[in-house]
Amino acid sequence: MLAPAEAIIAAPDAAQEVAAWFAYVQAEKRASPKTLEAYRRDVRQFLAFLAHHLGGPASLKDLAALRPADFRAFLAARRREGVESRSLARQLSAIRGLYRFMDRKSVLHNPALAAIRSPKIPHAVPKPLTADAAKRLISDEGRQYDESTPPWVKARDVAILTLLYGCGLRISEALALSRREAPKPGQDVLTITGKGNKTRIVPVLPVVQIAIAEYLSLCPFAAVLDGPLFVGVKGARLNPRIIQRLMERLRGALGLPETATPHALRHSFATHLLSAGADLRSIQELLGHASLSTTQVYTEVDRAHLLKQYQAAHPRA
Repeated sequence: MLAPAEAIIAAPDAAQEVAAWFAYVQAEKRASPKTLEAYRRDVRQFLAFLAHHLGGPASLKDLAALRPADFRAFLAARRREGVESRSLARQLSAIRGLYRFMDRKSVLHNPALAAIRSPKIPHAVPKPLTADAAKRLISDEGRQYDESTPPWVKARDVAILTLLYGCGLRISEALALSRREAPKPGQDVLTITGKGNKTRIVPVLPVVQIAIAEYLSLCPFAAVLDGPLFVGVKGARLNPRIIQRLMERLRGALGLPETATPHALRHSFATHLLSAGADLRSIQELLGHASLSTTQVYTEVDRAHLLKQYQAAHPRA
């Protein structure tokens, strides 16, 4: 069993370099808070394993002397704990990043990592909704609320789902918006701050403007320009779990698959644009992907959709 990830178990010289790497990833690489949290957890678990594996906290000398068998032992221990290949690959990536950082600083050099192959990750493609299902989600169809639910809450939910599908936002990006940033009637673009604090410009459709304006006209809380755009029933920034539960209710009411999540609306945005003839580079910019290879996965979704339609329609299929 690995030790808890909360504490760094390492010799002072190694702990100092790990802390310097964390600072580098945050400041220079501009990693998102969630990515940084994952890297911290990954490296701490690695060092905790080494403390048990080596019989004491690892020093820089120990890290430099690790053999391929030692790294494989760590991956095997994580596998026995039920960690999946995707998480193992991320952990190995974090460890490689730490070693590259120390190598560039001439702190240590260990070629053993080059002999370790990343776990094979099962290939998966995004699972978007159909255009009809997406339209039904952002309409009033299938919504089930208690009789006591205020009209402004219903309008808020419509506005959020319309924004996710209409602009291709992540749920975190939508809920991070302030009142000051709310798109107004006639405002056809929106500035979004995404992962790594990278900003991008996305178009705002009239239907999105109207839905947000309707919500704001009904919202009972005082408009604070720097306050959250979307709020809960107590006026605080809306918890994403509220929208996740909303999607769960809508899946049952509309007969949608388990893959119908808030993020599926972002996938739907990209896939439907691609199907309509939008080019990959434009979709990359709209989604805020750092690499075009990330966006290219939607071409597989589109091909799968075309093949399915062909098999259903062709008389000899």
